[in-house]
Amino acid sequence: MKALRQLAWVTIAATMAFGTAHAKDQFVIDLVNEPATLDPHVQWNPDSYYVYRNIFDNIVTRDNAGAIAPQIATSWKRLSDTQIEFTIRGDVKFHDGQPLNAEDVAYSIRRITDPAFGSPQLGQFNKIVKAEATGPNTVTLTTDGVYPALLAQLVKLSVVPKHVVEKVGRDAFNLHPVGSGPYKFETWQRGVQVTLSRNDAYWGDKGPFKTAVFRAVPDAATRVADLETGTSDLVVTLNSDLAAEIKRSGRAQVLSVLTERVAYFGMNSFKAPLNDVRIRRAMAYAIDKEGIVEGILSGYPKVVGELASPAHFGWADGIEPYPYDLTKAKALVAEVGTVAKTPMEFATSPVYDQRVIQAIQQMLNDAGLNVQIKMTDMATYLKGQQSSVPESANTLSYGRWSCACQDADGIMFPLLHSSSNWSRVRDARLDQLLAAARSEPDEVKRKALYAEAHKIVKDEVSVLPLYQEAVIYGGAKQLKWAPTSNESLFLNRMGWNE
Repeated sequence: MKALRQLAWVTIAATMAFGTAHAKDQFVIDLVNEPATLDPHVQWNPDSYYVYRNIFDNIVTRDNAGAIAPQIATSWKRLSDTQIEFTIRGDVKFHDGQPLNAEDVAYSIRRITDPAFGSPQLGQFNKIVKAEATGPNTVTLTTDGVYPALLAQLVKLSVVPKHVVEKVGRDAFNLHPVGSGPYKFETWQRGVQVTLSRNDAYWGDKGPFKTAVFRAVPDAATRVADLETGTSDLVVTLNSDLAAEIKRSGRAQVLSVLTERVAYFGMNSFKAPLNDVRIRRAMAYAIDKEGIVEGILSGYPKVVGELASPAHFGWADGIEPYPYDLTKAKALVAEVGTVAKTPMEFATSPVYDQRVIQAIQQMLNDAGLNVQIKMTDMATYLKGQQSSVPESANTLSYGRWSCACQDADGIMFPLLHSSSNWSRVRDARLDQLLAAARSEPDEVKRKALYAEAHKIVKDEVSVLPLYQEAVIYGGAKQLKWAPTSNESLFLNRMGWNE
């Protein structure tokens, strides 16, 4: 840690020597990595989402209290169980000056739901079977059956300009995105930073900062040092130790909230020895979840026993997590025999807290397993997580899933349904329950379907939920901002006290 701090101060000194200290109207955000993409219909990992969410508007959004609110759609009404009509705002222009219209909205939906486009987000929207502009300011969506989670999912479906995307193509659009949001894309220095400028013609609340710079700063200690010296104004993805350091120094503030994000341990049951449920159960007993939360993460997260959080619709009371029981874990490993010693790669990325990764590895090896950490950059890690051929996907993995929708459909369907590239599970019972739950209009019945699915996941250890994640940011003292459970970093919802 001392060496990391020394490196951080060297980095700061070099930065200031070259005169890159920002003016007050420039807001600097330190991310972990550069965005994987700026096209909102491709990846939606946090470092991408933090940036492009400010460039684009979505069909609907959530307000700061978490309620679904109008954005590009000013209102909506159900025409039938499978059709909903949206009224589109008429005063919105894209950053190139062209008006946003109903066809842009319909086109955006068709684009992200087209299997040929290959969006990793497809599983969130594949209940939509038709999107058409039915008037100059109306769009009608048709779903495959009743879909009660539709509005919750649409909070993250961004509207792109049809005329630009069709003219320049997918790759060029990613390099120079054009949206209608409160900030406009300016430059992308690959591996270094993305710069946005305020959209002074924005139809809604204007951003408080003239420019916003999102920088890739992989080392967390460097991010904190940047914050405490004023080189940055907001830093993301801090651990509890660094949060404590900020509090001690008094030079910045810690901003934290329990999120809808669930940290989980993924096990590829298509690979030995994980194809034996006894090994998966051994892992569930071997990982001391309370010990990780209290001993490593200073109590910020909350242990959960299901693949959802209390922030989700579909959370079921009474699904208890596996207790820590090393004796049971060792007994199950011994029962399986020699095959239990098969080497297993544990995929991770620097974006994750490596104290947690190393603790999990040690706990599993203490139970008699043979787990080896495989560290890669985030883009490589994500490729290993997404595969239509489960046998080729990561063997073990640590993930933190957020759908930004606060509905169990947004986490359980992609991670558990056999149709999803993210899923390492092939269970006909789960497929049936998850399909039924996303089509059940009765909330009581829908919750009961999810509760049944949670019980199967626990029994089969299809995925091992660990804890409801708490997001920890560091902010300048002048920053006025309250983080939300869906982890949306909206620049135009921030303020600044001189």
